[in-house]
Amino acid sequence: MTRKLEELFDLPPSSNNDEVSIINEPEESFNLPQTYEGYSNLEKIDAALPAVRGLEASDREMDELAETAMTTYKDLVDLGMNVEARFSSEIFSVASSLLGHAITAKTAKMNKKLKMIDLQLKKAKLDADNNDDDSSTASGHVLDRNELLAKLLNTNKNNDA
Repeated sequence: MTRKLEELFDLPPSSNNDEVSIINEPEESFNLPQTYEGYSNLEKIDAALPAVRGLEASDREMDELAETAMTTYKDLVDLGMNVEARFSSEIFSVASSLLGHAITAKTAKMNKKLKMIDLQLKKAKLDADNNDDDSSTASGHVLDRNELLAKLLNTNKNNDA
C-alpha cells in the first residue's frame, strides 16, 4: 500500500517496504530491463510476421491487378478523348470502374497487412499478460462498511482539530 492510503485510512505501515509504489514514485518503476524486454517483443513481432506464408504471393497478385487496372484505365481515358462524345460516356464509365478496382486492390493489400500486424500485437499482448499473471503486485485489507466509515470520520475529525 502507499503511504498516502495508509495515512488516509489510519492504517499501520505495511511490513513490505521493498514494493515500489507506482502512484508515488513512477520514476523508480521504470527500469532498463523492461525497455530491453519491449525491444525484444518488437523483434519477435517482426520475426513472426514474415513467418506467415502466402503473404508475398498475394501481395504480388494485388499489385499486378492494380497495375493492370491502372494501365487499362489510362488507355480507356485516352480512347474516350479520341472518340465522339456520344460514345465516350460508356468508355469513361468503364474506365472509372477500373480505377475503382485498382483502388480496391491496393486497399485490400494494406488492410491485410494491418490486420496481420494487429493480430501479432494482440498475440504479443496476450503473451505478456500471461507472463504477468504469475506475480502479485498488491495487497489489501478486508474492511466492512462500518469500519471504513469510522476510519474516515476519525480522519476528518483529526484534520478539523
